[in-house]
Amino acid sequence: MCGERREGAPRGGAIPARLLRAYRQTDYRAPGGVVRIGRRAPDAVLVHLGGRAGGFVTAWNPFSRRMPDGWNRRMQRRLCERLRRHAMLPAEGSLGRWREAMLLVAGDARLLVRLGRIFRQCAIVVVQGGQCARLVLLP
Repeated sequence: MCGERREGAPRGGAIPARLLRAYRQTDYRAPGGVVRIGRRAPDAVLVHLGGRAGGFVTAWNPFSRRMPDGWNRRMQRRLCERLRRHAMLPAEGSLGRWREAMLLVAGDARLLVRLGRIFRQCAIVVVQGGQCARLVLLP
């Protein structure tokens, strides 16, 4: 299937089907357009980012468990501090009434995977010019 890759088994076993479905249905918004899993990312997204590859990462709601907004904002600032030497743009993930602050970061998927693990995320979204956006599940 275009759009998904596993980086090993997620913590505590498989990600629930409803959560996977939510990741796949989410609109990942950034300057230049909306990215959807399994669909080709708009060229304008990478043009705005100034790179040929990158992805969406967040520090909000570790392991997809709701945390207080103040905590989420503090952790997102820490993520921004770690990325201060990388090109990044503010982004957002949204599905229905749910919204989550994200960053669109230029660079190799390995960087994003490492950051996703550090900030205890279940997955990241990788985009590359001319290819489908991929959901990468993290162990």
